[in-house]
Amino acid sequence: MKIALDATYSLGRNLSGVGVYSREILKGLAEAHPEVRFQACYRTHRFFRSFQDSLPGNASRTLLWEGRTPGADLFHGLNQRIASTRHKRTVSTFHDLFVMTGEYSTREFRERFAGQAREAAERSDVIIAVSAFTALQVEELLKVERARIRVIHHGARVPRGSVLPREQLILSVGALQARKNTTRLVAAFEQTAPGWKLALAGSSGFGAEEILAEIRGSRRSSDIQILGYVSDDALEDLYARASIFAFPSLDEGFGMPLLDAMARGVPILTSNVSALPEVAGDAALLVDPRDVGSIAGGLHSLMESEGLRAQLAERGQKRVQGFSWRAAAAATWNVYRELIR
Repeated sequence: MKIALDATYSLGRNLSGVGVYSREILKGLAEAHPEVRFQACYRTHRFFRSFQDSLPGNASRTLLWEGRTPGADLFHGLNQRIASTRHKRTVSTFHDLFVMTGEYSTREFRERFAGQAREAAERSDVIIAVSAFTALQVEELLKVERARIRVIHHGARVPRGSVLPREQLILSVGALQARKNTTRLVAAFEQTAPGWKLALAGSSGFGAEEILAEIRGSRRSSDIQILGYVSDDALEDLYARASIFAFPSLDEGFGMPLLDAMARGVPILTSNVSALPEVAGDAALLVDPRDVGSIAGGLHSLMESEGLRAQLAERGQKRVQGFSWRAAAAATWNVYRELIR
């Protein structure tokens, strides 16, 4: 049996959420099924770069481009996009559809993304959605019948064991972009008592200039650390030092940083919208992300109550045990078996 996967976004060290997913699924499938030949397919702009990364022993690399088929029994598009070539069986993973529901990117990008999403949805035998929320969006926005959709949650990254004293530090991880709601988080932070600091870890994205201008003009600007993209080791240290993890995003198809915070024992404040309540369960303080007062009130509650922080941290460490990449790979394999049994 031969399975081909679009591994384009699995390359490098500074991986996005889609990149982490792509790498973990390919690795997990290859380890669990040594009898199967896997093809890691890369689009032209990243094919030569792919030789810098090693592959499992039962995986080979190949070029993925329009009009060329990998010649596999099944093709899996790991980023809600598939090549125009017809395959025997096709699966695509949908991570989110926020580009179609809000102005969180340029018009040109929204149009291109929407076209690719519609094509992938139309031509996939089965669609994997990373949350029930994303599954509902695929069903409603792309008119996909529910029978073609399977929900498979992400896994959690294993902590590296940084042990540092907790500080009066609020950590937020994610690109500086409009969708992540950083401006309202900063406004809420301004309403809290002094003595705490806010650390923003993430690269710049759509709307970053406006966000940075707001931060520079904040009366608490001296208490706000703009860290940009940080390495995995530096991020581990931030999670170890933080006493609160704040993630009041406006729209998430899943929300991987929540799992990272849970696994590292950091109490969470997050939004009551999109997929975030589904992932957080009872292990987070939920707030209205469009209401600065709601965010500020949540931060104040966590700052003032060490008991509440301890309770949420304990719940998070229990809840995160239900999210594993091994389980995600096994569920993905079951989807393949449905199609090629």
